[in-house]
Amino acid sequence: MKALLVTLLVIWLAVSLLGAVIEGLLWLTAIGVLLIVATAAYGWFKLRHAVGGRQAPQA
Repeated sequence: MKALLVTLLVIWLAVSLLGAVIEGLLWLTAIGVLLIVATAAYGWFKLRHAVGGRQAPQA
């Protein structure tokens, strides 16, 4: 799971950089950044629940 998320993050980073380098593809940068944020958030929530799960409140 971690390998897939890291691979996706690298791909989205490459897409973002490509959009930033090629002047007419600025929209590609915006999409790449959005996908990076979405993938990172998904991975953070998914891995957080897989490792620790929900913890009971302490008294």
